[in-house]
Order: sequence, then C-alpha cells, then structure tokens
Amino acid sequence: LNFADPFTEIFVTPGVFTENITWPATGGIQLIGSGQDTTIIDGNQAGSVVTFENEEDTTTVLTGFTIQNGSAADGGGIYCTNNSSPKLTNVIIIGNTADYGGGIYCNNNSNPFLSEIIITNNLASDDGGGIYLFNSDPMFYRVTFSDNSAPNVAGGGALYCKKAEPIFLNTTIANNTAGFMGGAVRLE
Repeated sequence: LNFADPFTEIFVTPGVFTENITWPATGGIQLIGSGQDTTIIDGNQAGSVVTFENEEDTTTVLTGFTIQNGSAADGGGIYCTNNSSPKLTNVIIIGNTADYGGGIYCNNNSNPFLSEIIITNNLASDDGGGIYLFNSDPMFYRVTFSDNSAPNVAGGGALYCKKAEPIFLNTTIANNTAGFMGGAVRLE
C-alpha cells in the first residue's frame, strides 16, 4: 500500500496475512481481497488490524476480507479518525477486542460507508462491542451485528453512539450482550 499510486486497485490472493495496516495518505486506493471467507487479515493482537487516519473518502475501498484478531485501546478491528470515510464492502469483522469499539471505532467526523458487512464476536471491555461511534455518522447497508459484547455499565453490545447519527438500511442486530443495552446505546 505504501508505494501505490492514487486510484490504484490492489488484488490480494486467498490466504491468512498477519498484518496491522495503516492506510497511506495516498487517496483512492482499493484493496480487493479474493473473498471474505478466504482472504484474512489477522492483527495478531498487536493493535488495530486496519487504521484509516488520513481523511480517506469513499474512493478508498476495502472489500473481500475477514478482519480478525486485533487488539487496541480503540477499534480492535478497524479504527477510523480524522475525517476518514472509506468504503467497506463484503467484509467480516470477527474476534477483535478493544476498550472502546471491539470491532470498529469511529471518531472525529469519520463517516465510512459499510455495505454487506458482518460484525460478530467482538468484545469491548468498556463500550461498543461491535462498534463505537463518537461525533461520526456512518451509513450501514445490509450490515449484521451479532454476538458482540460490552460488559460495562454503559454498554452497547452491538453499538455505542455518542454525538453520532448513523443511518441504517436493512441492518440486523441480534444476540449481542452488555452490562446495559445489549443492542445499542445512543447518547447526545
């Protein structure tokens, strides 16, 4: 990724890749996996698996992957900050842990577009087992939140929203657990 020109498509063959990716400032890179069941990025419990922090927009695409085994303070699977709004499609986010946002963490006006996503079996020790949103308004289309957990009193097993107004279309929230509100918590 670090040597890709703007608006480059990078195709990844099936396999398990142990990596922690920080998306480069180069705009419009599309990382295309061979399929969410066959192309896996494993964070090896060494930080967020994928980080977007350079004002990426929807020309930045991550598609066809499983994102797993990340561990970070914020966003074990995917961390979005600094006006980053990538497009994520056909992705499974599974088995990640964080204090906030076990699967995904978005803050500082980061508004990704998430389509055909499964967010499952992620854990937040504080809030937002599946996803934690702060001052960010992502769009969810055909997203499933299942079996995520956040044991804290504030909770939000599937998602925790603070100063956030996400948009949900055809989204399923099922079997998530938390100290409070297994499904979702929204705070102004």
